[in-house]
Amino acid sequence: MAGSGWAPPRLDGFILTERLGTGTYATVYKAYRKRDTREVVAIKCVSKRSLNRASVENLLTEIEILKTIRHPHIVELKDFQWDSDHIYLIMEFCAGGDLSRFIRMRRILPEKVARVFLQQLACALKFLHDHNISHLDLKPQNILLSTPENPQLKLADFGFAQYMSPWDEKHVLRGSPLYMAPEMVCRQQYDARVDLWSVGVILYEALFGRPPFASRSFAELEEKIRSDRAVELPSRPLLSPECRDLLGQLLERDPLKRISFERFFAHPFVDMEHVPGPESLCKATDLVVEAVKKDQEGDASAALSLYCKALEYFVPALHYESDARRKEAIRAKVGQYISRAEELKALVTSSSKKLLQRENPARELLKEMAKDKPRLCAALEMASAAIAKEEEGKDDGDTLELYQRSLGELLLLLAGELRWVLQGHPSCAGC
Repeated sequence: MAGSGWAPPRLDGFILTERLGTGTYATVYKAYRKRDTREVVAIKCVSKRSLNRASVENLLTEIEILKTIRHPHIVELKDFQWDSDHIYLIMEFCAGGDLSRFIRMRRILPEKVARVFLQQLACALKFLHDHNISHLDLKPQNILLSTPENPQLKLADFGFAQYMSPWDEKHVLRGSPLYMAPEMVCRQQYDARVDLWSVGVILYEALFGRPPFASRSFAELEEKIRSDRAVELPSRPLLSPECRDLLGQLLERDPLKRISFERFFAHPFVDMEHVPGPESLCKATDLVVEAVKKDQEGDASAALSLYCKALEYFVPALHYESDARRKEAIRAKVGQYISRAEELKALVTSSSKKLLQRENPARELLKEMAKDKPRLCAALEMASAAIAKEEEGKDDGDTLELYQRSLGELLLLLAGELRWVLQGHPSCAGC
């Protein structure tokens, strides 16, 4: 009964130990290579007796897809073997369990944590999208975490995945009903956008602790999914406008109105430009060098802009860095940059009226900084309102305050985010 999990099957070159999970036709075990390295792997053991024609096709597609792709946020297929009873997929081992367990242990995830995971999932989906691959079974149980501490998200289980161009349409029921797009549940034709609905359900569950259509029975679930009512977002916990906007666009029942992949990857909440990665520190350092140069030249406004842009890359650099000593060194440097940026903000604010006059280059810099940041756009509109009041001769005591509030907004946002990191709060892993 090897496939049932009572005793692991034997596989040359490996020692199979504890069972990690079981599915319809496969059991996954933790295993060690017998070689000197004693590498830890996960082995998906598929019992040949349990396979029907559809599951054989799914398994072959999974092997074909995983064999050809390598990505830091997709579980790696290292090898596959077979004997008379089983087919074995030798996979990268992820010690952090799955996202479902991670959410359950914490009840809900803070928005900052959910956002880091969403960014990593978006990176994996961008890679798949560029290769015309649709996962078709996105759910927290199929999203693994590399380690218990400072985990990296790894997309797994490509058993339902398909090579699908954006214009391909299918009508076969695939995936898990709780995370399944309405058009798939209703057995209508569907395309790659079903994955975006599933991303919305996963994000909703991470933020609110349960999926939007949590139900006591399949009949109740099906009724909720088939409903025409828009998906309502709970008022608590409080979320940023960007986060709520993305959730609303992902959980759009009509696939023609749902956010597209291109708009999803470009959405300010996903912010793929600032995903933690090996380039984050290089980009931050380059901007700081420019900021220091402008600072030395006495161009306070340009220096402030560059320091702030650098800080936007230092936050993901801190998330990405795993070496404790390097992390501490980055934190110390960032503390200095925040202090200097605050000094520059005071300098810029003190001459705020002059800086925000029309046609002033500093104002154009601020506009550039505000791109894709709704709160900052609002701050600049506030400044424009102050200018309009001045031009109409209504220069009362509120006008200067409007200038100051608008100029202070960027640094408040960035400094708030950085202090959260700098004060020793855990990164996404420890929340």
